[in-house]
Amino acid sequence: MHVDLDTLATALYVRIDDELKASPHLNRWRPAVGITARITDAELITVSVMQALLGYHNETRWIRYARKSIIHLFPHLPKQPGYNKRLRALTTQLAHFITVLATDTDLWRHPIRIADSTPVPCGTSRETVQRSDLAGWAGYGYCASHSRLFWGLRLHLVTTVHGLPVAFALTNAKTDEREVLIDLVTLQPGMFHHPDGVILVVDKGYRDRDTEIWLNDNDVTVVRPAYRTEPARPGRGLLRAVRQTIESVNQTFKSQLDLEQHGGRTITGVAVRVLQRVLALTAAIWHNWHTGQPTLRSLTAFDH
Repeated sequence: MHVDLDTLATALYVRIDDELKASPHLNRWRPAVGITARITDAELITVSVMQALLGYHNETRWIRYARKSIIHLFPHLPKQPGYNKRLRALTTQLAHFITVLATDTDLWRHPIRIADSTPVPCGTSRETVQRSDLAGWAGYGYCASHSRLFWGLRLHLVTTVHGLPVAFALTNAKTDEREVLIDLVTLQPGMFHHPDGVILVVDKGYRDRDTEIWLNDNDVTVVRPAYRTEPARPGRGLLRAVRQTIESVNQTFKSQLDLEQHGGRTITGVAVRVLQRVLALTAAIWHNWHTGQPTLRSLTAFDH
């Protein structure tokens, strides 16, 4: 089957529209009288995924481009203010459809999970830090991978070995990764369940005796680097084999989906732009899986 952005958009719209019809609680309340929206929520979410895949982090430029290039798919595109307002009211739905698409494949049933976090910078000047609406949620953090300080948030990700996101959170840059991991397992136990137990591969930032005991009690076996004073731990081969996967996923977010150029200035604005990108990656893997593509995480067919 030929795979391109149009086929992805069509398949994604149909899947989202079917889910909205089957789950009335996901539909936003609308008054009985008044102006009826000409573009549906399913169409708007699909358009937002196309925006992320095509690398448009400026909404004004995106709407200008979309009105010329995808008008054959979505003839009733709103103007930028309307697009902005409606998309920010759909954060719950965006998060929901990430899980819907992930569980619409067999990939999430794989017993191996990989956890890591990546910086989401939100400002580069002291003036921004003092005046930003994100102050209090965002904060200063340190990225050990690139030996740099940043002001912003952290995107915590748990993926399968195929790079499919199964759990995620957006937190203050200084929030302990181990605490976030426990919260993710607690809030989404279904994503960390397997008849034979789940194997969770982590880096040294997650090393903690109490955390490991808690995860073991929840049928999650932790594979992590050993301390210098520890004997060699089992699973070293698995650690070397799959750790690069999560690093590659983070790089996909940064280079192809422009995570660090999200442009959000408010809590809702940042949240929805990050969700756009997570949903875009999930949708691409979902579509590649259903169409039998050899490289599931490839975005090449959808970035032009």
